[in-house]
Amino acid sequence: MDPATTAAPIHDCDAESSSVWNWWPSWRPTSMSLLKTTESKILACIQNDLWARFVTLPNQDRIWTLTLTNKAVQKPVEQAAKTPLVMVHGFGGGVGLWIRNLEALSRSRPVYAFDLLGFGRSSRPPFPSDAANAEEQFVNSIEQWRQSVGLENMILLGHSLGGYLATSYAIQYPSRVSHLILVDPWGFPERQQTPEAPSAQGAEVVRRPSAPRWVKAIASVVSLFNPLAVIRAAGPWGPGLVNRFRPDFKRKFEDLFDDDTMTQYIYHCNAQTPSGEVGFRAMTESLGWAKRPMLNRIHLLPPSMPVTMLYGARSWVDSSSGDRVVQIRSDALSKVVLINDASHHVYADQPEEFNRVVESICNSTD
Repeated sequence: MDPATTAAPIHDCDAESSSVWNWWPSWRPTSMSLLKTTESKILACIQNDLWARFVTLPNQDRIWTLTLTNKAVQKPVEQAAKTPLVMVHGFGGGVGLWIRNLEALSRSRPVYAFDLLGFGRSSRPPFPSDAANAEEQFVNSIEQWRQSVGLENMILLGHSLGGYLATSYAIQYPSRVSHLILVDPWGFPERQQTPEAPSAQGAEVVRRPSAPRWVKAIASVVSLFNPLAVIRAAGPWGPGLVNRFRPDFKRKFEDLFDDDTMTQYIYHCNAQTPSGEVGFRAMTESLGWAKRPMLNRIHLLPPSMPVTMLYGARSWVDSSSGDRVVQIRSDALSKVVLINDASHHVYADQPEEFNRVVESICNSTD
């Protein structure tokens, strides 16, 4: 076994000795153990071969990692030869949110999914307050994870914040990325200083739905507090708060779970010691705009790297940033795909179409 990976024993990484949120340990009905239990219920839906473990980085931070392979493949060596797909979740998420996608996408190639540093079950170290340094800490952890797992290259897919970090990673380590897939990525446009005059592009913005309540709630506190502080401050009312602000998560997965499993998962992911969200806060301006917009750096990707941007047609994230990427990269291999009847969480709203599109992209790689 790779010394950088440990499958057992799995120790909970929820020590919070210096956090103000520990004054009343029983105030919040959560723990890493409860997160583990809820996640295990979600992952029990998977039929393919699943290896779940912590991957230890050189600095001893640990990244919670899933690896899936298709046990029905007659010649597993052929699947192993395929470029693996690596999936990076968004802000406040974790590997469990990919439950509608992991099975289908691992039919023909290995699939890796991990909890970003500071999120989910991964280690929760301090993050710097400087935007560039916080971004670098995230990106360094992804590269150290890749080295520890032993991947030479990958098809890198990121959703929302994960799309922003995946792009930053691809800029710094282009030889490791065979294809970059960005799903409703956060942090690409610059902050709008004044309302835009009506135009062809502006019309597209107007047609898009406004940000949902949970986005507005986070944006309203992000400049003053850590974005998810309200969930922790709510104490025993925290799970109910998640149900109130994110009832969509229960609906998206209701054919898999007829209870609050998914909203409980979201709650337990985000009621722990703040870490990754501290890094996210450092990277944002007021109202959630990126301090270092990715459109200003997208030209640094090598022209030979294919980039596909997937957007939900009903998402509050404006797909015109994807069109700008295509313009900036001119003749490079870039395209924008809209998934009908999907909002920001494209992979859960329309999982069959999402899986079909992603699998087609992967098959175009090898």
